[in-house]
Amino acid sequence: MADHSEQACRRVDVSITRVFELFGKRWTGPIVSVLLQQPVHFADLRRAIPGISERMLSDRLSELGTAGLVVREVDEGPPLRVSYRLTQAGAAMEPALKELGSWAEKHLKDGDGGC
Repeated sequence: MADHSEQACRRVDVSITRVFELFGKRWTGPIVSVLLQQPVHFADLRRAIPGISERMLSDRLSELGTAGLVVREVDEGPPLRVSYRLTQAGAAMEPALKELGSWAEKHLKDGDGGC
């Protein structure tokens, strides 16, 4: 018989809860997806994700940085340019994100988020 106690549920959900606290936020997945390809300057990253505001992009990048998944690098220039790249931990998300993408192609109806 399965243990459905509150303690068992918390124990089982801790890792998944932590993942979705970060990746469940709008824009986080697309940002990481773009950064999986290569380091990207802020302006190019914003252009790669239609609909995201500068403020939201900055906030999500800060959260990803705090989580240890993204590094901010400043090129003093001129002109001064800021780029972002995934850390080793961030890049390690690639297999999981590819698997989620494959699952979505098979099981989720097409939306109008395509190019």
